[in-house]
Amino acid sequence: LLPETQYYFKGYGVTSSQTFLTDETGFRTLSSPVLTATTNHSAIPVSNSQINLTWNSANFPSSGATGNGYVIIRAIYPVVPGHEIVGKVKAIGANVTKFTVGQTVGVGVMVDSCRTCKNCQDDYEQYCEEGMTGTYNSSERDGLGQITMGGYSAEIVTDEKYVLSIMATDNLAGVAPLLCAGITTYSPLKFAGVKPGMKVAVVGLGGLGHMAVKFAVAFGAEVTVISTSPSKVEDAHKLGAHHFILAKDADSLKKFASSFDIILDAISADHDYTGYLDLLGLNGKLLVVGLPEHQPKVSPFALIKNRRSIIGSMIGGIKETQEMLDFCFENKIYSEIETIPISQINEAYSRMIKGDIKYRFVIDMSTL
Repeated sequence: LLPETQYYFKGYGVTSSQTFLTDETGFRTLSSPVLTATTNHSAIPVSNSQINLTWNSANFPSSGATGNGYVIIRAIYPVVPGHEIVGKVKAIGANVTKFTVGQTVGVGVMVDSCRTCKNCQDDYEQYCEEGMTGTYNSSERDGLGQITMGGYSAEIVTDEKYVLSIMATDNLAGVAPLLCAGITTYSPLKFAGVKPGMKVAVVGLGGLGHMAVKFAVAFGAEVTVISTSPSKVEDAHKLGAHHFILAKDADSLKKFASSFDIILDAISADHDYTGYLDLLGLNGKLLVVGLPEHQPKVSPFALIKNRRSIIGSMIGGIKETQEMLDFCFENKIYSEIETIPISQINEAYSRMIKGDIKYRFVIDMSTL
């Protein structure tokens, strides 16, 4: 594909790990070239739209892992984050066939992949054998050495193959987090075959966990929330959970041994998987979507008993993500959010580290 135009954008980002989240030079307005557009790209302005603030779109040490249990890759500066983007199409290339100007669309965690490996061909682009291209902080595949810039910006230019249709016309702020938190929990629950009559437990009621509860309930399962926080009881029931287990210590879980068909683990703090494996019945599955900083402990005996398994999962392909968005539209499922202006990003980040959010921050980009 031949390049047509090089766009310039206004974005909000950081220029180095040393300037991250300081009073003088934290997240701030940047002006940088964005990717070179081709004839099958769509330009999506995100002013007057919503973009979600998540741990991995706000936390950028130079390498390694944070002290909060979040493992992240080396940042390429300047970083303009954001990978849960909802907006309207501003312009389209000559070869675009799926979208029209003015249509409400979304861009999630990835904007490209190799498209030719078996996983890509089977609609599992998130597991591209060459590695998917992230919406920000990834190298573009055009060979020009450009780095992807995300949704903390006035607009984003994306190949139509990686753009998603949004049918919702209201509560778009509640739609935006579905593009990461939503698909991250929808995909493993679907893979595990959650259906009516099953008993599902969700461990960790946060940004991911609260979406897992909503999906498991919508799939017809009997849902239990397991948490160390007694303050989460009321929220769990409001989200649709049927039961709540206060996990004060390992002994408090013993009476629930072999009780569940599926457990979704959304905890990113260090913890022992064994205690949760013990709660699974025959052929039970522990679905892991949280990312602890250190190697979790697993007892082989807890695995072989009841023929249990541990399954990891990472977002979903474009086809499945569209399926998830359509399911949410039909069932009126949205993320629980707090909307902020872009000037409050640094404050929101600090609150997020303290757990002071129920359950996702969303940035109104009209405030950029």
